[in-house]
Amino acid sequence: MPVSPEGARGGALRAPLASAVWALVVLVAGLAFTAELARREWVDARARAEAMQQSLADAAQARVVEPLASAALALRAMQTVFLSNDDVDGTLFAQYHDNLHTRQQVPGHVATAFARRTPDAAGAPRSSYRYQLVAPLQDNEALLGLDIATQPENLAALERARDADTPSLSAPFPLLQFDGAGSGAAQGVVVRLPVYSRGAVPASEAERREREIGALAVSLRLEPMLRHALQGRILEYMHVEIRDLDAAPGQEMVFATDPDPLAGSAVQVRRAEFGGRRWELRLWPHGAVPGEGRTHLIVAAGGLISVLLALLLLSQATTHRRALDLGREMAARFGESEARFRVLNELLPALVLLADARSGRIAYANQAAREHLGPVVDAPLATLFADPALGGRAMAEAGRGGAWASQEAVIVGRDGGVFWASASLARVEVNGAPYLLMVATDTTEQRELTERLRYQAAHDSLTELCNRREFERRLQVALDVRARRADAAPFALLYIDLDQFKLINDVSGHTAGDQLLVQLVHAMRQHLRPGDVLARLGGDEFGLLAFDVDVALAHVLAERLRRCIEGVMFVWQGRTYAVSASIGMVLVDHDGCTLKDLLAWADSACYQAKESGRNRVCAYREDEDASRRRTEMEWANRLRWALEQDRLLLDYQEIVPLAPASEPGTHIELLLRLREEDGTVVLPGAFLPAAERYGLMPAVDRWVIRTALAHFADLHPCGDVLRTCAINLSGASIEDEGLADFILDTIDEFAVPAERICLEITETVAVRNLLRVVRVIERLRRAGCRIALDDFGAGMSSFGYLKNLPVDLIKIDGSFVRDLGSDPMSRAIVNAVAQIGHQRGLKVVAEWVDGEHTLAVLRELRVDYGQGFVLHRPQRVLFQRPRDARRVA
Repeated sequence: MPVSPEGARGGALRAPLASAVWALVVLVAGLAFTAELARREWVDARARAEAMQQSLADAAQARVVEPLASAALALRAMQTVFLSNDDVDGTLFAQYHDNLHTRQQVPGHVATAFARRTPDAAGAPRSSYRYQLVAPLQDNEALLGLDIATQPENLAALERARDADTPSLSAPFPLLQFDGAGSGAAQGVVVRLPVYSRGAVPASEAERREREIGALAVSLRLEPMLRHALQGRILEYMHVEIRDLDAAPGQEMVFATDPDPLAGSAVQVRRAEFGGRRWELRLWPHGAVPGEGRTHLIVAAGGLISVLLALLLLSQATTHRRALDLGREMAARFGESEARFRVLNELLPALVLLADARSGRIAYANQAAREHLGPVVDAPLATLFADPALGGRAMAEAGRGGAWASQEAVIVGRDGGVFWASASLARVEVNGAPYLLMVATDTTEQRELTERLRYQAAHDSLTELCNRREFERRLQVALDVRARRADAAPFALLYIDLDQFKLINDVSGHTAGDQLLVQLVHAMRQHLRPGDVLARLGGDEFGLLAFDVDVALAHVLAERLRRCIEGVMFVWQGRTYAVSASIGMVLVDHDGCTLKDLLAWADSACYQAKESGRNRVCAYREDEDASRRRTEMEWANRLRWALEQDRLLLDYQEIVPLAPASEPGTHIELLLRLREEDGTVVLPGAFLPAAERYGLMPAVDRWVIRTALAHFADLHPCGDVLRTCAINLSGASIEDEGLADFILDTIDEFAVPAERICLEITETVAVRNLLRVVRVIERLRRAGCRIALDDFGAGMSSFGYLKNLPVDLIKIDGSFVRDLGSDPMSRAIVNAVAQIGHQRGLKVVAEWVDGEHTLAVLRELRVDYGQGFVLHRPQRVLFQRPRDARRVA
C-alpha cells in the first residue's frame, strides 16, 4: 500500500523522537545507578576517614614528645661528662655537642648551653645562673652572660629539674636569638637538666641542692620542631592546635596551622605530658576527606558513561560535525604541545649556551644559564671558566670539530662565585653560521655528596675516627713506604682493647657504651702527637699508628694512653664505672713483615696483656708462646671460614656392649673433623684448642647438635633405629644460658626422641661450675636426654661427684684403659669406677680400647661398654659420604 507524504514525514519525526526517548531513559537509569554507587562509596569513605583521623591524632600525641625526649637524652649524655669532669672548657663542650649530633637529631634545635650557678650574694634575692658555654656559638652569642634568674619560665623549669634530677620543660617564650623575627618565629621552649659536681649521682633532694654547680639547656624553636614532628599525613589531612595547659592566660598557644576545617567533622583531643608540663592537642580534618576522590571518580565516570550511552543513540545525525570538531580540538592540542615544548626547552635544568664560533661571544643562554651565570649574553665564552686557559683549549678543540665532552670544570657563576660543572662543547651550524653549543650540568652537590660518602666509608660514625678499612689502608701505605725507602723511620702499631666493656653495655645499655667510647676518644686525642693515626677497629677495639718512634718512645706513648683511659671516670644514671685497657704494641723497624703479620702480632701482644692481668702494655716478642698464640689465631680464622663455608665433618665411632646382657641396639659417638680448602681432613686436636681460646666452641657445638639432629636417620647405616647418639659439649657451651633451650627446641624441630640423645660433659667442666652444670643436666634429663660424664679420672677426680651429679653413664678416661694390662694401679682405678658406677645404677664405658687383652680384662671387671679401634674405627656419617658410597655397611 502506498505511504502518503504526511505518513513519511510522521515516521521521520517519530524516529528521532524515539531515539531521544530511549536516550533519555538510558541517561536517567545510568545516573540513578551512578548515584547509588556514589552514595555507598561516600559512606565508606567517611568511615575510613574517621578511623584515619583517630589514628593520626594518636600518632601526633606520640610524635610531639619525640624531639623533646631526644633533647633530654642528649642533655643526659652531657651531664655524665660533667660528673666525670666538672671543669669543661668551651672547646671540649663544643666537641661533645658536635659528637652527639643534636642539631641533626633534634629538629628546631637552636643551642645547647651550660649556665654556671653563682651562690646567693649578700643581699641578693637568689642565686644567679649565667650562661658560660654555648654550642654552636655562631648566632647564639647573645646567650653568653645571660642570667636565667631573670627569666621566670626558665628559672622555674631549672629548679624543678634540679630537685628531681629529671628533664624539665619551660613554658613557651620568645627566644632571645630571634628578637625582632615575629612572635611566631621567635617562640621556643627550653629543656633543662641540672649539673652536679664531680662524683656519683646525688640520691636525695638535699644532696642535689648542695652539689648543684649549674644547669644544661637545649633551646628549641617550636614552629620547625613541631612541623617536623607532625610532617606527613598528619599535617596533610589535619588542622592542628597545641595549647600549653600550664601556661599563663593569653599565652597558651604553642602551635597552630592555618585553619580550614571541614564542616561537620569531629575534633580529636589528645594530651601529651613532658618535663612537668601538659600540652593539649586538638585536631580536625581540613580539605577533602581521603577517599572522596573515588566518590567523585564514580560520579564523573558513571555520569560520563551514562551521557555517552545516551549520546550514542543521537550520534548518527551529527557524525560529520563531531569529526570536524574533533579535528579542530586535536589541532589546538598540537599547538599547545608545541608551545609547551618551547617552554620546556627554555626551562631545562642544564645550562645551555650558544656562542658565535668566530668571535667567541655568547649569543644565547637559557633560563638555567642565566640564573647560574647572570647576564652573560655577549660576554666571551672563555671567561666562564675559572681557568681561562682550559676554556680556550676547549673552544679551540670544539671549533676544529673535535669532541670535548663531559669534562669536569670550575665555572664562574653569578656575583663571582664558582661551582663545579660537567661541561660539553660542540660545533653546530645555525642558519648556515658556525656556533659553539655548550651544555653544562652543576655537579657541586654531587661532588660534595661523593666526598661525604667517601669520608663516611673511611670513618666510624660514632667517634669520627678512621674505621678498620681505612686504618689497614694507611698501615699498608706505611709498610710500602718502608719497603721503598731504606732510610724510613720506624713506626709502632698499638692495639687497644677495653677491659670489661661488655659489662657496661649489658648493665646500662648500648647508649651508655656509646657515650663511654665518645668520652674515651676525646680523652685519648689529647695525648696524640701530630701525625698519629687513631682508629676504631671494632666495638671496643682501637688501633694507633705512631710514626718516627723507637721502642722507648712507643712504650711511653702506650703507657700514656693506658693511664689516660684508666683515669676516665664514667658515670651513667647513678652508676660509676672504672675503665681500663689492655694494649699490645709492635715496633716496625725492619722489612719483610706483611699487614696480616702486623695485625696478628699486635692482637697476640694484646692477648698477652689480658692474660697477664689486664690494664697493662705488652710488646710483641717472638717466642714459643707467641708462636703458639699466632698458630691458634690462624686456626681460629680457618675454623671461622670452615663454619661459614660448611666444611666441618662428622665421623661416628660405635660404642660396643661388652656384657652379653646389655640392651640391644647400636650406640655411636660423633667425632668432629675439619676439611681444609684443598680437601685435607684435620683431626680436632689441631683446631679445638684455638676454638676454646677464641670463644668459638659454642658455635661449633650448636652446629654439631643441629646437624646431627637434622640428619639423625642418615648418621649410621642402621638408619632411624639408632639406639643412642652421643654428642660432646664444651665448657663454654655448658656456661651458655641458652644451651638447654637450643637443644630442646632443636629436638622438637626435627622430632628426634630425646632418649636417643646422649650429651657428654667432661669431668673437668662439670666440677668447674657444679651448680650451673647440675641445673642444665637436670633440665635435659627431665626432657628424656641421657647424660654421660666423659674422661672420668683425667682431672681432680672425686667419687663424691658421682654422688652429686645426675648422670646416666661414666666414661673412664682412656689413659687408664690403655695401661690396663701393665699397670696394677690403672686396673684398680677401673675396677673401683666400675663398682661404684654399678652401685649407683650407672652404665660404665671404657675408652681407648685397642687390644684383645684389654677387652678380656674389661669384661672381667664387668665394664658395660667399650670404645676403641679394636672394636670399631671411626667412619664418616652417611649423609656426608659420596652418593655412590651411601650403602649399608
